[in-house]
Amino acid sequence: MKKISAISALALVSATGAFADDLNVVCSTEQAWCDMMVSAFEEKHPDIDVQMVRKSTGETLAQVRAEAGNPKIDVWWGGTGDPHLVAAEEGLSQPSGVSTDGLLDWAKNMSDISDKKTVGIYAGALAIAYNADVLEEKNIAPPACWSDLEDERFKGEIQVANPNSSGTAYTELATFVQLFGEDEAFVKLASIGENVNSYTKSGSAPSKAAARGETGVSIGFMHDMVKLATQGFPLIPVAPCEGTGYEVGAVSIINGARNFDGAKKWVEFALSADIQSRSPEVGVFAVPSNASAKVAPQSPDLETIKLIDYDFATYGSSATRGRLLERWDAEVGSKAN
Repeated sequence: MKKISAISALALVSATGAFADDLNVVCSTEQAWCDMMVSAFEEKHPDIDVQMVRKSTGETLAQVRAEAGNPKIDVWWGGTGDPHLVAAEEGLSQPSGVSTDGLLDWAKNMSDISDKKTVGIYAGALAIAYNADVLEEKNIAPPACWSDLEDERFKGEIQVANPNSSGTAYTELATFVQLFGEDEAFVKLASIGENVNSYTKSGSAPSKAAARGETGVSIGFMHDMVKLATQGFPLIPVAPCEGTGYEVGAVSIINGARNFDGAKKWVEFALSADIQSRSPEVGVFAVPSNASAKVAPQSPDLETIKLIDYDFATYGSSATRGRLLERWDAEVGSKAN
């Protein structure tokens, strides 16, 4: 690619939107993790130039849908598995052909229920976090359960993402439905909504705001909260007493990918024990899917958390997701302050 003329290169870019050896990746995890993955992949595969942008899972799913038949994305890496499953169901992704041998069962399950179109790369539990300094200053008792967030003592103190754009928040929505039943779940979400000061686009933004003291309480994934706590912020993660859901972050090759070979190499790379063991280098403490990967001591022990039997097949379906989001808009989002 380095030897083609400038005119030929421009013609190729105009025709395809990217150089032939480019690998176009959308990353739905934290920016530092995205950057580390690109750097490590290009070091292993110096003949492939990775063009990466970071977008939330909801934004990425919308883009993949809009570009169906003429995709600009080769591979979608990271983010909660539910939207990846929706993409698989709608024929927007394709099997990678990469072996799942050596992966943990929850990662293989993602592959099985998607007809091999997506696979799990990490897992993380949904949790509540609070800023100890903020709550102490305001004399607010910390939360221990989901139901605590309905209490008026948290008026204006809670921040959470919007499930239309955030996979984290959709996991929260699906978790509530599975924990409490659908009707009661929406009653609780609306009640908690009375105490929400902001619905963010990004799922990790609320805990960052809580860490900085801009809000007292956040909802997100525990490994993101642990990262902030290890950086010295007074952020305390809580596994809710009623039980909680969890995410399985996933990777998918987009149907019609222009660089399928490069995308397959990315999936192989992402599933390898070596690269999964490196996530703590950038402060990522999710549980890796490769059984041989090293688990950081700071990573939450999923065995000690009361996890629900999260139904990825049902809540990762396009029909269920669409219906729940429509109901959330009508009964929760429309009442946002």
